[in-house]
Amino acid sequence: MDIRLKFGLRVKELRLERKLSQEALANLAGIDRTYMPGIEKGLRNVSIIVVEKLAIALKVELNELF
Repeated sequence: MDIRLKFGLRVKELRLERKLSQEALANLAGIDRTYMPGIEKGLRNVSIIVVEKLAIALKVELNELF
């Protein structure tokens, strides 16, 4: 499985555990809401900056996203 898809599925899993919509997570992370579906589907090659923003928004350590 592609690393982008694995990452996206993990983000989605954590988002759903926290009962957040994609839009709510995007707002918490300070990223555009239209970017989230591409991340979760593994279509985006996210930067380490975005990874950090998502970890902070999801209140997890970076390693928990991988």
